[in-house]
Amino acid sequence: MAEQLEAAVELINNKVKFKGTAKSNDPVFIDYNQPVGDGEGYTSLELLLLSLASCSATSVVTLLRKMKKNISGLKVNANGVRRETHPTAFEKISLEFIVECGDTAVEDIQKAIKLSEETFCPVWAMLKNNVEINAKYRIVA
Repeated sequence: MAEQLEAAVELINNKVKFKGTAKSNDPVFIDYNQPVGDGEGYTSLELLLLSLASCSATSVVTLLRKMKKNISGLKVNANGVRRETHPTAFEKISLEFIVECGDTAVEDIQKAIKLSEETFCPVWAMLKNNVEINAKYRIVA
């Protein structure tokens, strides 16, 4: 049987601020900027960028460690460009992987990012046919 994940959002003010929960983790707060909301939380699209960044980062760091690379840090910056017309979905997303590792080669990073995109990151897989996603990287020793 396929794994099922559950999450819930609950309206917590008179505008559009929601409390989001999943499992027994701390809640996240979702809100929009004024005048629609009060800006007291992440927007839904910011959460989508965080999901893509964390999903791809998890697979990249796991793959590099399987290659026996000594990863001391990894940061992924995600930037999304929205369409100007409704629905104002992302038309382009840029990912920048900043890898702290003294013993990895460019080919290792390229391979890990490619495998993340093509095989291991479900968020990337769901987005890539609808949004142009570009990934770049740099190695910091």
